[in-house]
Amino acid sequence: MKKHYKKPCQRITEIMTEDYIKNNNHSNQQLDSIPLKNNITAYRDMEEKKLFLVENDAKSAKYLILQLCHFGFDIKNFPDFKGFKEAILKTEPAGIIIDIDYFSFSYEYLEPISQVSKNGEKKIPIIYISKRNDFDARIETVRAGADAYFVKPLDVSSLIGKLELLSAHAEQPEPFKILIIDDEIYKAQQYAQILYQAGMHTNIVNNPKQIMKPLVEFKPDLILLGFYMPEVTGAELARIIRQEEAFVSIPIVFLSTETDFKKQLVAMGQGADDFLTIPIKAEHLISSITNRIQRSRSLRAFMIKDSLTGLLNHTALKEQLEIEFKRANREQSMLSFAMIDIDRFKLINDNYGHLAGDNIVKSLSRLLKRRLRKTDIIGRYGGDEFAIILPNTKAAVAVKIIDEIREGFSQITHQYQNEEFSVTFSCGIASLSNYFDAIELNDAADKALYEAKQKGRNQTVMASE
Repeated sequence: MKKHYKKPCQRITEIMTEDYIKNNNHSNQQLDSIPLKNNITAYRDMEEKKLFLVENDAKSAKYLILQLCHFGFDIKNFPDFKGFKEAILKTEPAGIIIDIDYFSFSYEYLEPISQVSKNGEKKIPIIYISKRNDFDARIETVRAGADAYFVKPLDVSSLIGKLELLSAHAEQPEPFKILIIDDEIYKAQQYAQILYQAGMHTNIVNNPKQIMKPLVEFKPDLILLGFYMPEVTGAELARIIRQEEAFVSIPIVFLSTETDFKKQLVAMGQGADDFLTIPIKAEHLISSITNRIQRSRSLRAFMIKDSLTGLLNHTALKEQLEIEFKRANREQSMLSFAMIDIDRFKLINDNYGHLAGDNIVKSLSRLLKRRLRKTDIIGRYGGDEFAIILPNTKAAVAVKIIDEIREGFSQITHQYQNEEFSVTFSCGIASLSNYFDAIELNDAADKALYEAKQKGRNQTVMASE
């Protein structure tokens, strides 16, 4: 079985100030390291995200490092600008956080920082933190290439949200996948070459009778369909495709020499989204396909994702649980399902307001996304409830993973005005055994969650077989 986790930061390097070093008789500014309160092992199966922190104050550095580490970041702190400049020439971090108060907003430091972030192939996000909240401070950092500015005391969850947003902008989206259906091999290959050069993935089907398998396996973002074919017309094929519920929302674009507008309209009435006439310029073809897919992806995300967290919504999550339940039974593999509920969430809303409650929900969603595998499916089940589908995972392993996340979440500091507080959650877990269907598995996890609440909250309970 594929390993579920690795150790992102069991130990953290802490850079202390000169006064601390002097008072404690340390000859080297960099101390060995300090252990975390808990042994974090659960981590998404992705490359660790290294952050560079430039912070001269040892206490502030330690606090920020510990908070960020719970979210799976690997943080390296520099107490001075010289060490930071040397390090960034050797390693390109996922982001840079700079306490600009230490540099007194000096142009001597601000100007080189903006250049440092552009040394690599892509721009490195820079976030400045400061006690100042005036216009002059903000404009100075903007001119120095700041991507974000946070005022102390820091809301670490919001800072992480900004980092993720900036990282998402820097990352390339998943390549578009185009299924080309045309009986003329040369013409289909010509279209495929144009789209390939635009960074898209293509799959060609020359026999219209063989479309179902590639539709299921290739999972196209768009179907480029020839209109006139000898054994079956494009319009007929479009109707066949639309008969399958799974393919109802996939954009279908006809590509043909047909110029009769009335015939084009009739054809589009059979289930197509657009009709392009050939000959067509490569730029026109690429632009039309790109726009269709982008709109389709946006619409799909709107339909299946929770607007606050970006996780799957309740309906989409339950549909995925049904799919994974059937797959696990078919393949005789393991499957665990976890239900999470934030403890005393109503009290949080009553004491700090609904905006603070929303921030807690977003904080937990970020933590789950950072600390679970890409193959795990996370959804927002309700207001303060989350659900996680863990394929190929035994219940005991799932409990260990969720418990580590639970402990980490309880140590995260949240901000409300000038007040700091922490939050916990409870969890119930059920795994595939003698449950008849996904509904029974869901109910078992829900009952285990209720038991965790009854036992005092802030714990994980495994459903009894």
